[in-house]
Amino acid sequence: MSEASGKQPVIEVTDMAKSFGSQRVLDGINLKVYAGEIMVVMGGSGCGKSTLLRHLIGSIAPDEGTVKLFGNDITKMSEKELDDVRKKFGILFQSGALFNSLSVGENVALLLREHTNLDEATIDIIVKIKLELVGLRKHTEKMPAQLSGGMKKRAGLARAIALDPQILFYDEPGAGLDPVTSAQINQLIIDLTKKLNVTSLVVTHEMDSAFMLADRMCMLDKGKILKMGTRHDFEVLRDRTGELKSEQERLVRQFLRGDAEGPITERQLASDYEEDLLMAHKRC
Repeated sequence: MSEASGKQPVIEVTDMAKSFGSQRVLDGINLKVYAGEIMVVMGGSGCGKSTLLRHLIGSIAPDEGTVKLFGNDITKMSEKELDDVRKKFGILFQSGALFNSLSVGENVALLLREHTNLDEATIDIIVKIKLELVGLRKHTEKMPAQLSGGMKKRAGLARAIALDPQILFYDEPGAGLDPVTSAQINQLIIDLTKKLNVTSLVVTHEMDSAFMLADRMCMLDKGKILKMGTRHDFEVLRDRTGELKSEQERLVRQFLRGDAEGPITERQLASDYEEDLLMAHKRC
C-alpha cells in the first residue's frame, strides 16, 4: 500500500518533535497510515516508539508538528473533542490492562455502559459477540486472575473492539508470551483487521511478530525514522548478504537479524566508554 493508491491517510504525523528536558525523544517524525493496512513501528529500547504511540492516542502533545486522525489535528482539540475521537479507536496495552475487580465480560461491557445508551440486554449480546471474535465467549464469567497471559491479551482486545473502532493500536502485543501464543495473537490481529476492516498500528521490537503482521514497516532510531517501506523492502534488506555501504542499512539489517555485532553494538560500546571517561574526569 502506498500514497499512489489514492487513499487518504487515517493517521498522519507531520514534522513531529518532542523533548523531555534536554533529551530530544522524537525528532521530525513524518508518518502516514492508510485505511485497512497494518503498520508496524519498531526499534530498540529508547528509540521513541512508545512515545510516538502516546502522541497518536492523544495522551501527550508534541512540541512541534501535527498529529492527524481521520484528517483532524488532535493537537488542537479540546479534551471533549479528543474524547469523541478516542471512541473511534481502541488500544491493546502490553499487559491487557484489565480491571482485576471485574469479570472478563464486565471488562468488555464497561466501555459500552460508559459511552452508549444501550440497554443491558443489547450490551450482553455485543459482549458475547466481541468475546466470540477473540475466542473467549466461554470465559465470560472468569476473573482476570484466572486467565493466562494470552487470554488476558485476548480479553483486552475484545474490550478494545467493543465500540467498533476504525483504528486499533497495539503496544507490544506479543510481550511476555511464549512463541506459540504470540503467533496466535498475531494471527488474531490479522484476522480482526480484515474482518472488522480496521486500520492497525502495532508497536513492537519482536521481529517474528513484525514480519508476520506488517503490510508496511517503520523503524525508529534515536527519535528519527531510519527506514520506512513495505514488508518486502525490509525482508530484502534483512536477507541481503555481503557488505553494505550505507551505515543506515547496516544498522537496520543488524536490528532485523538480531546480530550480536554491527553498528548498533559499536555505538553502544563507544557510548559506554565515553560515559566512563566523563565519570572518571569528574572524580579527578
